[in-house]
Amino acid sequence: MLALFGMAMAVIFMVSTAIAIGVLYVVARIKGRPFGVKAYWAQRRTPGASKNTFKNKDVVDVEMREIH
Repeated sequence: MLALFGMAMAVIFMVSTAIAIGVLYVVARIKGRPFGVKAYWAQRRTPGASKNTFKNKDVVDVEMREIH
């Protein structure tokens, strides 16, 4: 019984993963971007192509105090 329950969970996981990959593929095609591992790594490895994570250049000072 436990094995059947585990197999059912595995099938549900595989189906939901396939649906998620399908949605990502459709969104990539709509936006005109290539969808695939090679395209992802090519985009990540090109120098200067990485987006600036912090758009705001302000420096924030944080004060920390010990609580006794």
